Amino acid sequence: MLRSVKEILGYELAVQDGSIGRCDDFLFDDRDWVVRYMVADTGKWLPGQRVLISPIALDEPDWDTRRLRVGLTRERIEQAPPLAEDEPVSKQFEIDYYAHYGWPYYWVGPGTWGPYAVPADLRVAERIREREEEEERGDPHLRSSKEIRGYHVAAADRDIGHVEDLIVDDREWVIRYLVIDTRNWLPGRHVLITPVWFTGIVWSQRRIHTDLSAEEIENSPEYDPSAPVNREYERRLYDFYGRPVYWEE
Repeated sequence: MLRSVKEILGYELAVQDGSIGRCDDFLFDDRDWVVRYMVADTGKWLPGQRVLISPIALDEPDWDTRRLRVGLTRERIEQAPPLAEDEPVSKQFEIDYYAHYGWPYYWVGPGTWGPYAVPADLRVAERIREREEEEERGDPHLRSSKEIRGYHVAAADRDIGHVEDLIVDDREWVIRYLVIDTRNWLPGRHVLITPVWFTGIVWSQRRIHTDLSAEEIENSPEYDPSAPVNREYERRLYDFYGRPVYWEE
């Protein structure tokens, strides 16, 4: 199911033996637009430590109670490799993190999640032992979902607005769409654009480029933040732009 990332922020994180806090942010890979980690706000528990939870450990969210179920114990999380709040996520950290939980590496294999499309499948998969060259520096491709909100969006012929939210698939944890607020030139109108249609992102300038024209975006199916993104709406969106749908590729 497709869900608003902004809506998920603040959800309670229910582990197997209690609660560890609330969802504070998501870190996604800007090469394939996949959420790699959820950042937990643990309050006074584990102070000074940045607690990351892989989607591999996330069970189906309970949207009615605003809870995200995590298939781990508090002790398992507490014993995971530590990461300081201001420390970047390095490849070495990820290697140690995956070794701690005994999961296959997501970066080894042809799929979005290594050999799989859905992260939960890695929880029970046989450990893949192949290793890439270990890098100590932080991964420049891991981006914050909070950071990208507010980025300016430029169509092929002019600026069109800014990023208001992200829409994520809660099974594959792939970011399917960015919600664009076009009030810079269309009062109160929201539209969706998939990252596949971006031509470039200048992170230093907080700016996203697309080859779609401003007129196309102006006339595209309007997005209602209060309504779910269903398959009927998605098909109308792709038909409007004349692009092949991702679920039939």
